[in-house]
Amino acid sequence: MQYYSIGSTSRLSLPFLTDRVAAGFPSPATDHEEKDLDLNEHLIEHPSSTFFIRVEGDSMEGAAILENDILIVDRSITPAHGSIVVAVVHGEITVKRLYREGKRIELHAENHCYPPLDVTHDTGFRIWGVVSGVVRKT
Repeated sequence: MQYYSIGSTSRLSLPFLTDRVAAGFPSPATDHEEKDLDLNEHLIEHPSSTFFIRVEGDSMEGAAILENDILIVDRSITPAHGSIVVAVVHGEITVKRLYREGKRIELHAENHCYPPLDVTHDTGFRIWGVVSGVVRKT
């Protein structure tokens, strides 16, 4: 995985049409009001604790996270049961869904080909952050 940091002064303002686009039946066009949209403001809630990381592999495709997607990972969000997290297990970085039941912790893939990872004291487990968004180029 590749890791990218976010510059605190980074701004990317692009034109943003306030109309919505129909994903079902087409709707009549209306006046196209335009304003600027800064993708950092829209996608990143806590810039100082957020980083990007590129996905390798297919273990999370059931959660619509695909190979080469870029994850937005926020270290300030407290990981909860069901959160998708970026973690270190046995010295390797992985993205999985966090499952907690009492003191038991597992990391689950969103692909039936991969078994759950049981987290024990021996695994060197550490959560780097919670996935707050996905960026994909189509």
